This record gives sequence, C-alpha cells and structure tokens, in this order.
Amino acid sequence: MSLIVDIEKKLDNFTLKVSFTAGDGITAVLGASGCGKSVTLKCIAGVATPDRGRIVLNDRVLFDSEKGINLSPQKRNVGYLFQNYALFPNMTVLGNILCSVRNATSSAEKKKKAEDVITRLHLDDVKHCPVTAISGGQMQRTALARILVNDAEIIMLDEPFSALDEHLRFAVENELAGVMKCIGKTVLLVSHNRDEVYRLSSRVAVMHDGVIEYSGSREDVFKNPRTLSGARLTGVKNIAPAVKDENGEIHVPGWGMNFRDWTASDAGEITAAGLRMNELKTVKVEGSSGRFYDFVIMSVTENLFNYVVELRRKDTADALILYWQVSVDVWHWNGQREISLFVADDSLMPLRGKCEWS
Repeated sequence: MSLIVDIEKKLDNFTLKVSFTAGDGITAVLGASGCGKSVTLKCIAGVATPDRGRIVLNDRVLFDSEKGINLSPQKRNVGYLFQNYALFPNMTVLGNILCSVRNATSSAEKKKKAEDVITRLHLDDVKHCPVTAISGGQMQRTALARILVNDAEIIMLDEPFSALDEHLRFAVENELAGVMKCIGKTVLLVSHNRDEVYRLSSRVAVMHDGVIEYSGSREDVFKNPRTLSGARLTGVKNIAPAVKDENGEIHVPGWGMNFRDWTASDAGEITAAGLRMNELKTVKVEGSSGRFYDFVIMSVTENLFNYVVELRRKDTADALILYWQVSVDVWHWNGQREISLFVADDSLMPLRGKCEWS
C-alpha cells in the first residue's frame, strides 16, 4: 500500500507546500501546532481542496489539479480519526458502528460487517454499552471500528491522544500500537509530541510552516534532524550558532568545540550545531572519535531518576550554556563545580535554517 502527496494550498499565514510518501506501517508528520498538519489530512480526505498538486492512494488518483480530478470524500475510501473520536454519545458501541456501515445490501450484511470488526478489535464485551460508559481505549477502538467497517485503505490519526491525561494516554497509545500492527494498513499520524511519534512510527516527516523539511526513517530523523526546526521538534535542547569552513570543519564558538561534518551534505548553509542532553558522557564512547571537554557546573536540578546539569565550557570566552541529562545511576553530584565530559564527534549535529540570533 502507498500514499503519494504533492500539494500546495494558500493559507492565512503561509502557503502549504507538502510533498511526501507513506507506505505500510505508521508514518508520522511531526510539527508544531498551526504548521499545517491537520490541513494536510483534510486535503487527503477530501474535506479541503488544494490549490494545485496531486494525491495518489494505492495507484488510485484522489486529486490531480492538472487533470481536474477531485474525488468526493465518500469515494476516497480514507479513514479519518478525529481528535475527539466523533462518537454519538446516545448510542451503544454497536450502534455507533452500525450507523457507519456503507455498501451493505441488507440489514443482515450490515450487522455482520459490524460484528466482524467488533470481534477484530476486541470490543465484544462492551458492544452493547453506551460509548459514554467505556474506557478511553475502548472509545478509540470504537472510532477505529467505524473506519475499518468500510475497509478504508488508509487510516489517518489527527493528534489522537491530545485530549487524554498522561496515564490514560500511555494505556491508549499501547492499545493503538497493538491494533495498528494487526490490521496491516497504511497509517498516517500527525502529532506535535516527539515521544509519541518516536514510540509509534517507523517513518517521520518533519513539517515547519507548511513545508516538509525532511523525511526518513525514525532513527535517521532523530539522529540527524538536519534543520533547526527539526532539531527542536525532535527534542534537541542544546543548539548554538556554528559555521563550516572550506575544509569541512564545523566551528561552534559558544561551546568551544570543532567537529567534522559527518553528514557530508551540501544542502544549504550550516548555521548551527545541536547536541542532545544525554550525548555528554562521563567516559569515552568505545569506537567513537571525539574528545573530553572541561566544564564548569553552574547548577544541578535533581529529578526522580536523573539530573539536569547546567554547564559552561571552562576557559571559553562568551561561553554558552550546555545542558547535560544524566541518570542518577551513572553519576551522583557531590557538590563539585568542575567536570570533564566526553563528546563524540558524530553526536554533534550540523543544522541549517534561519537562526533566531542572526
């Protein structure tokens, strides 16, 4: 199964210019609120219309501005799971699913389709319960059942856990992951939550101000987000101005660090460097090139399972703050004010994009 999206749409604050593909498994679109993620889903579903471009699902053209093709939402066979699930509160689980069945030639066939998907999603025990009396995970599976009962070719999830508290979010997310593995559909997830994206998806597309800046495997995107906005969206807390010289060396004056551009990419000028908080190490990483740096400890915040330490490079003029997150099992603060930490060269990320400080 495959989805190809290449569209443009003028919005109030920017122009949506989205180009990406999605195959089997879960592809996540990661972006801040208001960047165009939900509009992208609406364009795929046919609820909104792009100004130009093309959308193809499993070799079936849903939209093509040049050829004048724009299938109605009913003909696209796309499942769209809304944030609030859009269930009918006065109906049972079975009733909600029955009212969504299309293309059934008789009431018996309609009921069989509903019963089949109820069994598939393990809702038999609650099928006669009002949806207001079931758990959050069961509500989500009921909403998914309404999509799957018509054999939707793709399932699109719009911030599916945003309305849930932390404990319920964890349980419902685990349920959803299990369901997605079983149904074998192309799934498109949009979210601003990097942890959620990392746990659920196999591929990630990073969106900023209506543009997909970069897409790739989950591991690649989080290891090398490539852009300033991508770094921030994937949780990089340490970002500083940087320049690349003619020899491929990247200089980060505020950290007093230099490293080679291990990405070997010329796709735009390097303006910054990123370093994740847990990439500073108390011992040398075996098999990695890098070096130890001397730091002054400015402050230490003790959390339940780790410390977040505020550092400045020792003997570096105009040194910028670096944050180090370390497990309490690895390091215990004894009041010391200086420390030497190892930084591997390939843990420093070359980043491109407009800097707030420029």
